[in-house]
Amino acid sequence: MSVTSEAKVGDIATQYPLATRVFARHGIDFCCGGGKPIAEVCTKAGLDVSAVLAEIESEITNRETKAVRWDERPLNELIEHILSTHHRPLDEELPRLQALAQKVHDVHVDKAPDMLSGVLSVFSALRTELEQHMLKEEKVLFPMILAGQGAMTGGPVVVMEQEHEVAGAALKQLRALTNNFEVPEGACNSWRALWAGLEAIEQDLHEHIHLENNILFPRALSSGPMPLGESR
Repeated sequence: MSVTSEAKVGDIATQYPLATRVFARHGIDFCCGGGKPIAEVCTKAGLDVSAVLAEIESEITNRETKAVRWDERPLNELIEHILSTHHRPLDEELPRLQALAQKVHDVHVDKAPDMLSGVLSVFSALRTELEQHMLKEEKVLFPMILAGQGAMTGGPVVVMEQEHEVAGAALKQLRALTNNFEVPEGACNSWRALWAGLEAIEQDLHEHIHLENNILFPRALSSGPMPLGESR
C-alpha cells in the first residue's frame, strides 16, 4: 500500500475498498466528504493520521479475500452491483424501519419525546428522499449511462450529488439524535432493533454514495459510447 497523508479519502476508498472498514470505525465520511485529504479529515476529528493509515494497511494486508476494485470493472457491472446490493435491499428496509420508528415512537415517546420524535421525523424525510432519488437514478441516469450517454449526464449527476448531501446530513442528524446509536437503559427489543437498523443503513448508504460519487459518476462523465462489456 502506498497512501500519503495528502491522499483524498474518496480516492483511498476507491483504490483500497477495505479501507472503508477503517473509515466507518472512526466515523470518517468517505462518500460526500470524499474530496478531502485524509490528513485534514483526521486533524479535524482529533485522529492520528499515521495511526489511521497504519490501520488501513493492516486491514488490507490481513484480509484473505481481495475486495472488488469497482473502478476497474465495466460500468454495467458497477450499476448492477449498486442496484442489487444497495437499491433493492432498501426497497424492503426503508418501510421496515419506518414502521419500527413509528411503533417505538407511539409506545415510548413519553420516555424520550425529543429523541423519538426527532428520529421519526428525520427518518421519514430520509425515506421519502431516498425512494425518489433511486427512482430517478433507475429511470433516467442509469439508463443514460448504459446507453453510452454518460458524457451527457452532467445535469442529472449534479442533482444526484446534491441529494446525496441531503441524505448525508440526515444520517448525521440521526447519529446525533441517537447519541451514536447508544441504546438507552431499559430499552425494549423494538427500540434496540430500530437503533441497530439505523446504524446498519448508515453504513450501507456511506458505501452506496461512495460508489456513485467517487467512482460511477466521474467515470460516466468521462466516458463516450461503448459496448456494455467494455471497462471504463
